[in-house]
Amino acid sequence: MRLDRRAELVAPDLLGCLLVGNGVTVRLTEVEAYSGEGLDPASHAHRGPTPRNELMFGPAGRLYVYFTYGMHWCANVVTGPEGRASAVLLRAGEVVDGLELARERRLRSTDRDLCRGPARLAKALALDRAALGLDLLDPASPVRLLPRVGRRPAVATGPRVGITVGTETLWRFWVDGDRTVSAFKPGVRRVRS
Repeated sequence: MRLDRRAELVAPDLLGCLLVGNGVTVRLTEVEAYSGEGLDPASHAHRGPTPRNELMFGPAGRLYVYFTYGMHWCANVVTGPEGRASAVLLRAGEVVDGLELARERRLRSTDRDLCRGPARLAKALALDRAALGLDLLDPASPVRLLPRVGRRPAVATGPRVGITVGTETLWRFWVDGDRTVSAFKPGVRRVRS
């Protein structure tokens, strides 16, 4: 699995792949690509390296997790050549193993909704700051990315969810017709007082 390519090229190839960790396996059904420094205003790395985003600058195959809205963790696969920031946000998936454990972590969720959205996916897999920087391609890693079995599914593409800049970039990819794909919601600009 070649992850050292541009995020928008890697992203559709991740659909159908398996993310295995902490007793749960998820088949990825929705992802979003984010390019790096100066190229993509929606990317965490748009303005260059910071302590928060430095992992996005490589090497490819690492897990970049971040805390958002003061309550949720989200997980990304670092892509691209080392030194040039990019990552693919893991937006949604279907639990294919460890269903009971995922249900315990995501109480009151339907099976369809267990990993339907990036924060839900991270919670079902118990991904948090401790997972930051894990090598997803290392067989000894507690969280691993495994290639899909069989052909790539039919892929649909559209605008990324919840952003207010870079909205014209159609770098959200999902398995066409899959019931676990999250609903599209445009970003809303927040006015700070």
